[in-house]
Amino acid sequence: MKKRMLVLFLLVSSINIFSQQRMETGGQKMPNEWIDESTGHKVIKLTRREGNNYSFYFHNNPFVGNKMIFYGTDFLNTAKNDSVKVEINNVTTGNKQVYSVDLKTLKVDQITNQQSGMNGEIVAPKNKLVYYQIKDSVFATHIETKQTKLVYVFPKDFQASITTLNADETLLAGAWSSDAEKEIFKNNPNKSSYFDLIYEAKLPRTLFTINVKSGELIKLFSDNAWLNHVQFSNTDPKLLMFCHEGPWHKVDRIWTIDVDSKKVTQIHHRTMDMEIYGHEWFAPDGKNIWYDLQQPRSVTFFVSATDVKTGAEKKYSLKRDEWSIHFNTSPDQKLFCGDGGDSSQVAKAKDGRWIYLFTPSGDSMISKRLVNMKNHNYKTEPNVHFSPDGKWIIFRATFEGHTDVYAVEVKESDKL
Repeated sequence: MKKRMLVLFLLVSSINIFSQQRMETGGQKMPNEWIDESTGHKVIKLTRREGNNYSFYFHNNPFVGNKMIFYGTDFLNTAKNDSVKVEINNVTTGNKQVYSVDLKTLKVDQITNQQSGMNGEIVAPKNKLVYYQIKDSVFATHIETKQTKLVYVFPKDFQASITTLNADETLLAGAWSSDAEKEIFKNNPNKSSYFDLIYEAKLPRTLFTINVKSGELIKLFSDNAWLNHVQFSNTDPKLLMFCHEGPWHKVDRIWTIDVDSKKVTQIHHRTMDMEIYGHEWFAPDGKNIWYDLQQPRSVTFFVSATDVKTGAEKKYSLKRDEWSIHFNTSPDQKLFCGDGGDSSQVAKAKDGRWIYLFTPSGDSMISKRLVNMKNHNYKTEPNVHFSPDGKWIIFRATFEGHTDVYAVEVKESDKL
């Protein structure tokens, strides 16, 4: 018996040693846990299921209690066109379902079992619901009981898409677009093709809300502009943010609207030619809107914020290689993270393929490299999130030739 226990102990120990081995990240079959040889940081795979797995877009909250919600598909969804940006909304197979992973036990649970393809990255953490859309119908599924209800069906003359839920979980919001715009997207799947076409077309878009209990649809605001990135404040249930999408140097990007008064406010005003700002997100306490700021484009880089009430601004400088496609804020708002970028991105970074941790210091950011992303295809954007306890940075990557969701540990020694 003692001999059997010793053999079992040695087996478990060898597995733990293997899973904690220091190794190059990606470009090979990876264990469920390892130490990144470039940084010395522990990385774990969160989505331990067969298939492609997609975490939420960086400004969409994926957490319900200690669970993270994500989309999973089978392996038939690997992008055929390497030039097309891979996002969950252009993964069209009907085998796309919503899953959860317990961040303590790493148990994966399938939440939906729908026969048609779905879209929508919206959770209601208080009511433990996940909202999604199938064609013209909006559904909500309880993440524990799996009970599903039909919330709303869009009318024939207003076929729109939901993208966000407000802080008190009473209103969904999104944007309606014209059939002409949808046709442009359909015929030009590559971002380098459709981006300028949609902007130049100046087709109408309309922001709207839907009351999740009464089903009342209210049209808030219309413009002949590409209204996009619609997201509610984390704390103010009446404050909705949206952007004027398009080439960043041509648009006044960031705006808010009060859903009661319908007052529209511009966030940040350009101060020089070719200044760009975007990929905006609300701070956890809702007091600031943060964004990537470049003054001018591709030259000088900042992470900047505008106070939603006073309009006061602050900014922290970054080095070129530290620029990231997306940034995010820790729950305690003391740290930031970034997902880096390859040389094809706006910063033209020579060594920017890293997951970063940032600490504000004076008027700049002090960076720490956590994961080497050289074996990741940046057509799938990592879209970083801090875990609810702030101890991990969660991101998606193609380390093994398909998409999975990973987390890298934030050590106490990383915090300056």
